[in-house]
Amino acid sequence: MLDNTRIAFIGGGAMGEAMIKGMLVHGIAQPYQIIASDPVAARRAVLEESYGIQTTTDNREAVRNAHVLILAVKPQALEAVSAGLRGQLEPNALVLSIMAGISLATLQQGLAHDCIVRAMPNTPAQVNQGVTVWMATPAVSPEQREQTELILGALGEQIAVEKEDFLDMQTGLGGSGPGFVFFIIEAMIDAGVQMGFSRADAQTIVLQTIGGSVELMRQSGLHPAELRNRVTSPGGTTAAGLYELEKAGLRAILADAIFAAYRRSQELGKFNQK
Repeated sequence: MLDNTRIAFIGGGAMGEAMIKGMLVHGIAQPYQIIASDPVAARRAVLEESYGIQTTTDNREAVRNAHVLILAVKPQALEAVSAGLRGQLEPNALVLSIMAGISLATLQQGLAHDCIVRAMPNTPAQVNQGVTVWMATPAVSPEQREQTELILGALGEQIAVEKEDFLDMQTGLGGSGPGFVFFIIEAMIDAGVQMGFSRADAQTIVLQTIGGSVELMRQSGLHPAELRNRVTSPGGTTAAGLYELEKAGLRAILADAIFAAYRRSQELGKFNQK
């Protein structure tokens, strides 16, 4: 647990709130240890009333004496935030950034600080069911890596990597992945409605089918192809449907979508470094 650790958030939006909630729910930190800076009064009120933490509009006040600083703002706010925080951080403070497309080198240069973790969570983290890929600079100590694992683990699964390219890959696979999954869910629900189910019943069937399938794979440990084969009888209904999916090239379409998101992440990263 993060005993005797002061944690500052710059940004109290959806993902910042998810991290605060996750840490408190899992007992990783207590409300008195956390302060969040956000310019929006309504957001500050939500954070204070829901979680009992301290809030402010002053980033410098937030980071004063902070052991861990979490940057949870939009990438376009980096320049202004960095200018205000440069020279204000404790020398050994851990900076954990969840800003999309902002490289470790850019963060180090902007903040004039070396002890930095760059992390890429995804939106299911808002219900503590996400997956976060992260990378640390060499200046991050073993103890701070453990702190990072605790903080990000409160959002769901966490994976440490040693190459920054994996952060862009995570953007394509894990970051954009929920959007692709929701698209598929929407299409399945629409098909159910077209067949005659009410929209509410179709949604229940689809969500339980997908959620149950994920849990079956998780608990069985079997390869998805093996599980697919088990539900596919020769000449049966599933075989007929899978034939149409293969004929339409769904496998390649999904791969193309993921790689397109990955390439776009690389492009945005280069733009943000200019």
